[in-house]
Amino acid sequence: MTSVLPNFLPALHETIEQVRAQPVPTARKTLLQPLIDAIQSRVTLGQRVALHFICTHNSRRSQFAQIWAHTAATYYTIPVQCYSGGIEVTAFHPFAVAAIRRNGFEVPEHPGENPSYAVCLSDDLPPITAYSKRYDSPNYCPSPFVAVMTCSHVDDHCPVVLGADLRIPVYYEDPGAYDDSPERDARYDERSLDIARELFYVFSHIQPSH
Repeated sequence: MTSVLPNFLPALHETIEQVRAQPVPTARKTLLQPLIDAIQSRVTLGQRVALHFICTHNSRRSQFAQIWAHTAATYYTIPVQCYSGGIEVTAFHPFAVAAIRRNGFEVPEHPGENPSYAVCLSDDLPPITAYSKRYDSPNYCPSPFVAVMTCSHVDDHCPVVLGADLRIPVYYEDPGAYDDSPERDARYDERSLDIARELFYVFSHIQPSH
């Protein structure tokens, strides 16, 4: 489908073009198809589309997923609201924040135990607000929403997701396993870009409502 390209930040635009050019493995395409179907059915019916990416601590994978889903939806001009949350409150991990900066987003520094970041993808568009919170925080994500479970731990330990009308598992390896490793930055970048590639694949298959 033809996209109307917003004025993304130059470094982010370069990252987007790189991930769009990379193939998605067949097994992952199969895993992502229910998410494509869920978005498409709601778009076709003219319904509100809300995606809530959920991981245990809302510190790494679910944050990446919210940011990249919002970016991909913006790229393809698909009206989707993107959220992320956890079952415990920690913080948007500094190593994950550093990774999205390397990916081309502008993220001003914010001190604090659980800081709220304004993640900028364009000089012309509102930033994404990113911070760690419970998925069921009051007034955060209106119901109903599609719950996208980004880690097996939260999928196992959260048998009921309040407010979800559909639950889809799409797991990613935790880059936090490499926090004390020389591979740390490479693994964080790898995970962020894996998620970016797959979410751009998802939204590239959504046909807008007419």
